[in-house]
Amino acid sequence: MPAERGSTRIADRVVAKIASQAAREALPAVPRMPRPNAVVAVRDRTVRVRVAVELPYPSDIGARCGAVRNRVGQRVTELVAMEVPEVAVTVERLHPPHARGAGRERVR
Repeated sequence: MPAERGSTRIADRVVAKIASQAAREALPAVPRMPRPNAVVAVRDRTVRVRVAVELPYPSDIGARCGAVRNRVGQRVTELVAMEVPEVAVTVERLHPPHARGAGRERVR
């Protein structure tokens, strides 16, 4: 019987790592952009996620945050079979175009 076999517990840090990777997948690939940081609160089969991201500037912030919310909710549900009623996205920093390539050019 399934109830007699035991249960599987997925550590919060594993769920946070999945959420962080999913957020990264939803964002454009920009060199030197730090990985999104995710924090989760798991209760029973429900997880609430907070993700901190940095975005390139200029950027459609609303669209990018929406993409992160959708991707994180989808991937966490797919991979750990938990309900994700809330994904809060915080934009911690905008990176201007000149900052991304800084340090590449050298003056001789």
